[in-house]
Amino acid sequence: MDREQKYRRLDQASSKEVRELTEKVKRSPWRQTYHIQPVTGLLNDPNGFSYYNGEYHLFYQWFPLGTYHGLKYWYHTKSKDLAYWEDDGIGIQPGDRYDSHGAYSGSGIVKDGRLFLMYTGNTRDGSWERQPYQCMAVMNPEGEIDKWRLPVIDHVPHGYTDHFRDPKVWKDEDKYRCVIGAQRTDNTGAAVVYESNDLRSWDFQGEIRTTLQDFGYMWECPDYFELEGQGVLLICPQGLTPRGDSCRNIYQSGYLTGKPLNRNTLEFEHGEFRELDRGFDFYAPQTMQDAKGRRIMVGWMGLPEVEYPTDSQGWAHCLTIPRELIVLNGKLMQRPVAELQKLRRDPLEIECVLSHEKKVFEGFEGTVYEMVCDFENIHGEAVGIEFRSGRGQKTVLRYDRRDRKVILDRSRSGEAVGSGYGSTRACRANGDHVKFHLFVDTSSVEIFINDGEEVFTSRIFPDPDSRGISFFAENGSVGLKAVKWDLARAVNHSEGIE
Repeated sequence: MDREQKYRRLDQASSKEVRELTEKVKRSPWRQTYHIQPVTGLLNDPNGFSYYNGEYHLFYQWFPLGTYHGLKYWYHTKSKDLAYWEDDGIGIQPGDRYDSHGAYSGSGIVKDGRLFLMYTGNTRDGSWERQPYQCMAVMNPEGEIDKWRLPVIDHVPHGYTDHFRDPKVWKDEDKYRCVIGAQRTDNTGAAVVYESNDLRSWDFQGEIRTTLQDFGYMWECPDYFELEGQGVLLICPQGLTPRGDSCRNIYQSGYLTGKPLNRNTLEFEHGEFRELDRGFDFYAPQTMQDAKGRRIMVGWMGLPEVEYPTDSQGWAHCLTIPRELIVLNGKLMQRPVAELQKLRRDPLEIECVLSHEKKVFEGFEGTVYEMVCDFENIHGEAVGIEFRSGRGQKTVLRYDRRDRKVILDRSRSGEAVGSGYGSTRACRANGDHVKFHLFVDTSSVEIFINDGEEVFTSRIFPDPDSRGISFFAENGSVGLKAVKWDLARAVNHSEGIE
């Protein structure tokens, strides 16, 4: 693609182009109802997720003029309760010397009554060589954001390439620290740590020392925090080889848990790498700790270098619902934040025994809903749900009792996406009881297995009239309890680009 086209600023587009693009997006049948999505163009990584001045603030990477990865802005959304969100326009606008080719990902931290936003400034020189800078912008209580003139980290340390980005900052008792995703000069991934007393002057400390060797060629979007006495490191390693049911997407998002990071040696004693999400479309998550002490995570419901059906409709991608993280036996559990219950409307409940059958129930249908299903006393070979079904379309979620696996199948979910990476995803599950908790929106599903032991996040693109829900038991019986709620519209999007 022509570089001038890819790195156009919003103010270089005519009002006619912006108006036509906005109208095109409004005609899309797959616009979401309670997920954060772009007004136009492409959304990717969540950024600057913070609780400040009585509100949750969540920014995201945004290119307004197309569905390719062009000149990135930070777009600002905010919420008082994590359920209802409203757009607040552009947060960080690129184009200055140290972010001339994009305001890339970063994070937020509150200090002295202001919200500090640390991010990677992307630049290119005349030879098209990349030079990343770690920059700072500051938001005051009135919501005004000012960028600092000079970067706070102005060079890449020796031993690393120009793939050096995505600072995640936090406050310890003694000082501020940030972790940055990096690529070594031998083309392997790492995460490095800087320290600061004031958020302005930063000192390089070295790499987080893990046991992962030659583990992908780049680690994006690192995030370190401590939860319930354990250290947790989130990373997005690029270049992993699929292993059975694991690492099936183009790029992965996962985590390590273990003893808290040794601040002096940067040694991190940890367990195995685990994927955060077992679905098709999840990447670049970011966490924050709110005023209630909860660790909350939001991810990008999408992946780089994958085409999506909405690309031709002028927009791409959305963010996941907020999820509370809990550590249990060294594993991260993910649970929808309780505030989402505010969106529930018109509950319907069923309770029955299924025996060698597929069954539908009155009122159990729709395109936007939350549903909790308990399958108990499983004696069949498989049990599960077909949803967003109609005219040959369906998305299938099943528990295979013989193989002890939960399987999500989107081979007939409507318009295809990412077909080169397969149409099923699976994970292990044990026992004669399984619980599925689904959040279905116009073009997505997020599925929490057994209270968040595993999660499947996926985009689906069925026809609007594919509304059916059915429950099944194959070659045996199962007890079923299910409750379904319609969900209210929860995101107040701007009428146009701000």
